[in-house]
Amino acid sequence: MTLQNRVLPTGEIVAYPARGMLMGNRGNIHRRDRTLGVSRWRMKMWISCVLDWQGRRLDVMPPTTRWTALFFLDEVTALASGHRPCGYCRRADHRWLAESWRAARGLSAVPRAFEMDIELHAERVESRTRRQVTRPAVAGDLPDGTMISRQGVTGLWCEGALRPWSFEGYGPPVPVAPGEQVTLLTPPSLVAALRAGYRPLVHPSAGPTPLRSFPA
Repeated sequence: MTLQNRVLPTGEIVAYPARGMLMGNRGNIHRRDRTLGVSRWRMKMWISCVLDWQGRRLDVMPPTTRWTALFFLDEVTALASGHRPCGYCRRADHRWLAESWRAARGLSAVPRAFEMDIELHAERVESRTRRQVTRPAVAGDLPDGTMISRQGVTGLWCEGALRPWSFEGYGPPVPVAPGEQVTLLTPPSLVAALRAGYRPLVHPSAGPTPLRSFPA
């Protein structure tokens, strides 16, 4: 049985066999029969985690727990859907993102995890419809590592091109004019952190980029 636990850049959770390169959590959102209920989150702490942490093996949808394991192609996808790095298994990345968040806003102190979670939750989902919030943007104004949609194609924006997203990876880059209007999926606070220096992990299929590629 293919479980419904794969996250799209739009934040939707669907069933697909491949698991991707990162895992995540939004709280316990599955039923005892390992299907999802109506809710798509149970808390504002949406995180992305490594697949393998100290060799531990956990049930992705256990019958009695506070979590449902979700899976992402890569960190670019996780950020687009509103998930920040876990402060436990991805502590260095969590600190890097928080410092980039601080720098982007000119804050005197690095924000705490719950402070980022509160702001991110308001940016990623619409309170009434509970759908992902997207925004119009000019392609050339966006930093590498954001996720955009253009003419019905969703993908990674990097080095002046759109790399179409799929469950298996990214397609060849499609040039986009700097002044072209696109739809931005990545929440504004995370876009600002990217602009301030944070570099997310990207699937190797994206090819050589200024971003960080997962180890082979």
